[in-house]
Amino acid sequence: MRWKRTIQLLDVHAEGEIGRVAIGGVPKIPGDTIAAQLHWLNTDPKGDELRRFLCLEPRGAPIGSVNLLLPARHPEADAAFIILQPDQAHASSGSNSICVTTALLESGIVEMTEPETIVTLETAAGLVKATATCRDGRCEKVRLTMVPSFVHELDVGIDTPHWGRIKADICYGGIFYALVDVGQIGLTIEKANAAGLVQAGMILKELINRDIKVVHPEIPAISGVAYVMFRDTEADGTVRTCTTMWPGRADRSPCGTGNSANLATLYARGKAKVGDTFTSKSIIGSEFEVGLQAVTEVAGRPAVIPTITGRGFTFGLTQVALDPFDPHPNGFALTDVWGPAAGEI
Repeated sequence: MRWKRTIQLLDVHAEGEIGRVAIGGVPKIPGDTIAAQLHWLNTDPKGDELRRFLCLEPRGAPIGSVNLLLPARHPEADAAFIILQPDQAHASSGSNSICVTTALLESGIVEMTEPETIVTLETAAGLVKATATCRDGRCEKVRLTMVPSFVHELDVGIDTPHWGRIKADICYGGIFYALVDVGQIGLTIEKANAAGLVQAGMILKELINRDIKVVHPEIPAISGVAYVMFRDTEADGTVRTCTTMWPGRADRSPCGTGNSANLATLYARGKAKVGDTFTSKSIIGSEFEVGLQAVTEVAGRPAVIPTITGRGFTFGLTQVALDPFDPHPNGFALTDVWGPAAGEI
């Protein structure tokens, strides 16, 4: 076989959300910082080609992400990574941080020590400390200390053609989110409603990004609302979530960066304090433990330091390749399985 390009992927999921980790064959990504490399991936045609090659059909699929392992730039970091998804490269993700930590330890790229190994991950959003509980050569669970999360604006009014005027909290948890109480769109967070939630999320994301411009005050490469996360609170205090992702799918995990953003809203409203923990449950019923470790500031804004605890599981090893005669080197997507927005790809 005379392949033009090969990349080795360790297949991992975190509480149901797939986060494949590119452990071999990753090309050199230009940029002096991880944020600069993120910017290159999102603006240079060659960066776009790499994302499409890995994330679109026939080598990719609508679900999941591909994490590019990169050499760390920060002296305290053990490894760096950037998340590739069908729409663009993203700066940070809780579920993908769990997948990357699990991959690094169980593949031996980072030496595992039992009963606990600390791995420092460098992302475009900053350093994420991963504390992994390890036994018998397996990473049993990972506790992430996330980047500072803050509120951009609470109770933003959005006029919609389907649900009238609704409110959303615009917050940062490693990327920007619009957090919407799910009752406003007349749905509940359960598997049977996944298609309806996703459709609503795509509509709201377009409306919000059309009218509201958000840029991280210290990291200009992070801008725009990446996801709409629907939320609800159960009687026992469990937060139920459904993060909707372009071009039209639901996050299978409870969503680490989304819960980090939501924690900032709870703190801002006086509903959470340092030391508090709660359970967040995904649309498939999987769980993260969310904690408020500390408070801080970002460019003068009050911010929180969240912790996210969950499990990662390896399930395969894949090598993707490009045949030099393949007529689809940049991949493709169809609306039959990718959703209506796939027509834009």
